[in-house]
Amino acid sequence: MIMNRAVSGLMTKNLWTVNIEDTIEKVDEVINAHKLSAVPVLDAENGIFGIISSRDMLNFYEAKKNPKSVRAWELCSHKIISVSPQTTDVEVAELMVQNKIHHILVTESGTLQGMVSALDFVKQYVIDTRTER
Repeated sequence: MIMNRAVSGLMTKNLWTVNIEDTIEKVDEVINAHKLSAVPVLDAENGIFGIISSRDMLNFYEAKKNPKSVRAWELCSHKIISVSPQTTDVEVAELMVQNKIHHILVTESGTLQGMVSALDFVKQYVIDTRTER
């Protein structure tokens, strides 16, 4: 269960990312190839520009836009909520609930270190529950 642990132990560290100039077609390929629920969008200097979720992709396709003519920077959410690796899992969970989001980026000195998803919390819950038995 959640016990005020550093989020660094919960986050996914090996992330797939896309570039701001990648087409939505390319974003879709990355998301599908790696079975992702979200992908960070980086600028030319590898700075965090935004994030695209599978929900963003669904909304995009429902609008029947051309995935070859729209760039990642045009679709991504720009309001990034990020935390440091030392932030507790409780604080991250509270941020997710307060902001009604499923992913939070983990950064240190402006550099992307990882990402935490709601599914990461579910996985940890399952692990903790099995350990308690």
